[in-house]
Amino acid sequence: MFAVYAKEANPDDPLASLVVGERPEPEVPDGWVKVSVRAASLNMHDIWTLRGVGIKQEQFPMILGCDGAGVLDDGTEVVIHSVVNDASWRGDDTLDPKRTLLTEKHQGTFADSVVVPARNVLPKPAGLSFAEAATMGTAWLTAYRMLFVKSGLRPGQTFLVQGASGGVSTALVQLGRAAGFRVWVTGRSEEKRALAEQLGAHQTFESGARLPERVDAVFETVGKATWAHSMKSLKPGGTIVVSGSTSGPDPSADLQRLFFLQLNVVGSTMGTRDELADLLSYTDLAGIRPQIGAELPFKQAESGFSDMMKGATAGKIVFVR
Repeated sequence: MFAVYAKEANPDDPLASLVVGERPEPEVPDGWVKVSVRAASLNMHDIWTLRGVGIKQEQFPMILGCDGAGVLDDGTEVVIHSVVNDASWRGDDTLDPKRTLLTEKHQGTFADSVVVPARNVLPKPAGLSFAEAATMGTAWLTAYRMLFVKSGLRPGQTFLVQGASGGVSTALVQLGRAAGFRVWVTGRSEEKRALAEQLGAHQTFESGARLPERVDAVFETVGKATWAHSMKSLKPGGTIVVSGSTSGPDPSADLQRLFFLQLNVVGSTMGTRDELADLLSYTDLAGIRPQIGAELPFKQAESGFSDMMKGATAGKIVFVR
């Protein structure tokens, strides 16, 4: 079957390991289902996989793609939840010590079909296209958990999103505006800041700019490059919610500010199946549609990967067939 996959780990030149070609048809174990993929979205996790982060060498070649939407053999239209749990696990899906994501141990969604546990598919809302639904399982679910599960914020409070145009960032803007928060965003360019305002941000600022006032929470996916600004932007008792570190994982902790102002630093990873179900219901009820920056055929996957690595994004990059 057709697939977009990583042939091996390549930390220095990840795109050199990207292959658009053929892979064997997947087998379907008991309790799993096959999804004929209609659309799948690109995530930074796919770049990390090409670099060899979070995956063992013996797992290659690995079909990429953490999330997607498609059709079951009986015609049911579904959205894929990417967190695969141990069969015996009970509790928060994201806290299972044996959990894995698609593309870490199990083959991903950038293919004609993907095989996942039966509990990992949810009905696709009729109001979402396959391309829109394909953004939900990773970036939008991450944003939903950061905002509604981890931040402790109440509608009417102010939060700052570091970075204006990525998938998680644009989701935070849209979800937060719809839920009644005051949304501030930083962005490296006028174009990226304009996109955030178009999606609902109340104010936007240049990266690192002094804010008019301190905020109740900051949402971090950038890491080292923005961490000092995030810490300085918080009110006493405020919270940083972190779900990524694309610019590096090792900033100064700024411990004096942390303890003196009693700041909170909260980690957040993906989301549970139930949270994905709630997210799908929420977007459907609120009429929210994800920002898709580029919709490309699977055969042009390399172009999408190249744009993501250059930071040339304006929302989600989605591959469709």
